Amino acid sequence: MAVSWTRVLKSGVIPRDATQLVGTRGFAVVAKGKKDGKGGAADAKPVPSKEMKSTRVFGVNILKEGSDPNIQPDSECPGWLWHMIDKHLVLSELRRKDAKTLPYEDQKRFVKLDNRTRIKENNALTAKN
Repeated sequence: MAVSWTRVLKSGVIPRDATQLVGTRGFAVVAKGKKDGKGGAADAKPVPSKEMKSTRVFGVNILKEGSDPNIQPDSECPGWLWHMIDKHLVLSELRRKDAKTLPYEDQKRFVKLDNRTRIKENNALTAKN
């Protein structure tokens, strides 16, 4: 969009000095070693070593102060964590099974996925083309 406007402006309608003011906009460049104005350092973070990768969970810390947590043994992890990696059935597999014999969580998932699919189909039929 900016390129098309600069072509229009440079065509002679507006003086050339004014087109330099409008022109295209770029991002500010921060020199290495200087602060970026918001209090954070502009330098890139150091790459963790292999020893650190095997003992820490990187990218979990969201606070300015503090560090990433250490990896705990499996015995100290909460029980709900291991259910996060369980595979869920997709809608086509849920439709093939008898809804009355499904566990409660799978029934809820079936209703949610079925409703989502029906809404998408209805929206596709009523969409303006």
